[in-house]
Amino acid sequence: MQVSCLQENLSRGLGVVGRAVATRSPLPILQNVLIQTDGSRLKLAATDTEIAITTWIGCQVEQEGGITVPASLFTNFVNSLPEERVDLEIGEDSPTALALRCARVDANLNGIATDDFPPIPTTEEGIVGSIQASDLERAISLVAFAAATEDSRPVLTGIKVEIEGDEATFAAADGFRLAVYKGKLAEPLDEDLGFIIPARALREISRLVAGRDEAVEFTVSPSKNSALFRLSDIEVVTQLLQGAFPNYAQLIPQSFDTKATVSREYFSRATRTAAIFARDGSGILRIMVDGSSDEERSKLTISAKAEEIGEHKEDIDANIEGNDAKIAFNSKYVIDVLDVLQSDHIALEVTSPSSPGVVRPVGDDGYVHVVMPMFVAW
Repeated sequence: MQVSCLQENLSRGLGVVGRAVATRSPLPILQNVLIQTDGSRLKLAATDTEIAITTWIGCQVEQEGGITVPASLFTNFVNSLPEERVDLEIGEDSPTALALRCARVDANLNGIATDDFPPIPTTEEGIVGSIQASDLERAISLVAFAAATEDSRPVLTGIKVEIEGDEATFAAADGFRLAVYKGKLAEPLDEDLGFIIPARALREISRLVAGRDEAVEFTVSPSKNSALFRLSDIEVVTQLLQGAFPNYAQLIPQSFDTKATVSREYFSRATRTAAIFARDGSGILRIMVDGSSDEERSKLTISAKAEEIGEHKEDIDANIEGNDAKIAFNSKYVIDVLDVLQSDHIALEVTSPSSPGVVRPVGDDGYVHVVMPMFVAW
């Protein structure tokens, strides 16, 4: 192999695939990145067998070939090079050694032959759809944080995607909260589709589509065990999760006794302040809704206390519908959802201290967030 490319393009490409490199694996080659010519471009790929990311960069190909080299070492080294042309070469007498030249820098890296690199899975057949990159990024940001991070129930580490026509529903739950978002595809599908994709894979896809003004094409295999997401110069293949996802529609309260509409900015600030005290009080955030008809008393009172430190209380203006109410949440869960919402105002719906609370952005009927309450002595 003998190719030349720009340092900035090579560095960018390594940054794209680097998150798919296995950090811990009994197979050393999974800690490598694949470098291989592909027509007039240079192909970079990495996989940990659960997710595979491939990207292509422009280059000048003098001789075709390929090699795999340690990803971390190679990436750090390329990032340290000056922004000039990089020459990569594999000699016929040393097929597992990569020679690199850039400006006045010369280096040799020992690698492993491409034959030992696991084949990058592909999903060329199946149900194909597309969604605008900005819409997909928004959907992921609104639900992925609510997925479970522990593997005790693997299905909850994923995001359930259901597609009917051009409407796509994304849902994530970890047993303590539920996030559901309904968005639109670029074009309707001919048949309904449902699958569970690892939240980790969608977070990586969100990172890759950020700022792009193009459609993301996705293909779900007929067996629904893998999915391919394709951009103009990037492909991500991920394994899909198998199992029964909770019936999330049944977990969303259909009515409420009290609804408080507040400024998201003020609510977020008050919650973060209270969370300072809540850290030493089991993370408990108390919310009291004053449903008095007296407009001067239309408020939300947010408080937290820790026995050995002290307590905090703050009132924020609110538009109240219904009766007085009180409920307690884990402060982290409230902060998490307020961080991803973009609307100026949010609505908090409460039924009782022992029933789930519901957070909705005002003016956006496509999103709902359910949080389980904490039981406290008032």
